[in-house]
Amino acid sequence: MFDALSDRLEAAWKKLRGQDKISQSNIQEALREVRRALLEADVNLQVVKDFINEVETKAQGAEVIAGVRPDQQFIKVVYDELVQVMGEENVPLAEAQEQPTIVLMAGLQGTGKTTATAKLALHLRKLERSCLLVATDIYRPAAIDQLITLGKQIDVPVFELGSDADPVEIARQGVERAKAEGVNTVIIDTAGRLQIDEEMMAELSRIKQTVQPQETLLVVDAMTGQEAANLTRTFHDQIGITGAILTKLDGDSRGGAALSVRQISGAPIKFVGVGEKVEALQPFYPDRMASRILGMGDVLTLVEKAQEEIDLADAEKMQEKILSAKFDFTDFLKQLRLLKNMGSLGGIIKMIPGMNKLSDDQLKQGETQLKRCEAMINSMTRQERHDPDLLASSPNRRRRIASGSGYKEADVSKLVADFQKMRSLMQQMGQGRLPGGMPGMFGGGMGNAFAGAGGNRPAPGWRGYNSGAGTKKKKNKDKKKKGFGNL
Repeated sequence: MFDALSDRLEAAWKKLRGQDKISQSNIQEALREVRRALLEADVNLQVVKDFINEVETKAQGAEVIAGVRPDQQFIKVVYDELVQVMGEENVPLAEAQEQPTIVLMAGLQGTGKTTATAKLALHLRKLERSCLLVATDIYRPAAIDQLITLGKQIDVPVFELGSDADPVEIARQGVERAKAEGVNTVIIDTAGRLQIDEEMMAELSRIKQTVQPQETLLVVDAMTGQEAANLTRTFHDQIGITGAILTKLDGDSRGGAALSVRQISGAPIKFVGVGEKVEALQPFYPDRMASRILGMGDVLTLVEKAQEEIDLADAEKMQEKILSAKFDFTDFLKQLRLLKNMGSLGGIIKMIPGMNKLSDDQLKQGETQLKRCEAMINSMTRQERHDPDLLASSPNRRRRIASGSGYKEADVSKLVADFQKMRSLMQQMGQGRLPGGMPGMFGGGMGNAFAGAGGNRPAPGWRGYNSGAGTKKKKNKDKKKKGFGNL
């Protein structure tokens, strides 16, 4: 997502490089690039006009800071305005003073509303809030069955009365059941339509009037661009929504929806869907999204993902192994699987500052190389995994592993050699010595991918700001404490 927009905006920064200061004349070409970038990303025209006017005014009025180039200053102005347009700060889900909190899910068919309902329930479970899903979509074939299946998958109960009951009555009884059982949050999945119609709106209004929800969330498809913003405004005007969930933000989305929804509808984006898995729902943070749009990564979200998967005790043990060069293939396999649990490799890599220029082909090659590594490690005996030196000294063992994994002996030899180099380098780093470079642990795919990204630093001028809060970075003095297990 946002790749095309990021590339376009980078072209705008180039227009100001080499300039002494920002002026009325030299800023115009950069503004034209920004305008073109936003329009191509399918951002609403009025939003684009307002955005450009604000950036122009603020850029020319910005104080010149010693040592900061005009292009760096311009990036900061654009970043601040992106955050402003998208809502400034995260708007958390409401909680009722008396349980249960009631969340009403609305949206058209095909936006991923039922899946988003389950994703939200899983998100709340991680926050230790108990949930009950209520299935009121009696019109779409198998909609109730889909919600029941998803409920079983995430271990959240589903209340339903079949496809012959009145949706309003299903919602009412679902809330009563939640009250009786002391459930913290009720999430009501309502029926969608192929288009907005009076019948749909009337039913939603009746359900809303009956259950009096604290949240009415509209699920919209990010791939519809600015139309998502118009849809949100229509629902907001007719039903009164409290927020939106943008789905399919990981697809071929140009980003226009994320930049248009808040300004056009007045309703905040509360969550974004970034994949098909039920775990792929993230709270929406305007500052983090602005950082991604500008190609500067999203370290805070990456850390939060890691914290969900990493056990602190395991991380300490892994750190000790790395520092003492006892890190083995079993540990490496554990790290690979942890990485998988965090999501797709492409999604994780692009959260790392400076890595946004990796192409889809490079990322696919990287994923292929990781699978190759995993297949070869799985063909090793337990003793071989714990003692990589055994493989280094035994061609027969390497040939057996190659045969068992379906690769060549040369592939296994390279894996073992690269692993030993990596282990040695990790030990050097743990002792406070910075090695010259990492070996191509993942062969031509991931090794080349990272090498190819080496010259692509975060956008110029971002040295002074982190991806989340816009505060100054401090130098990393804890380098030697960091380990593979700390992520």
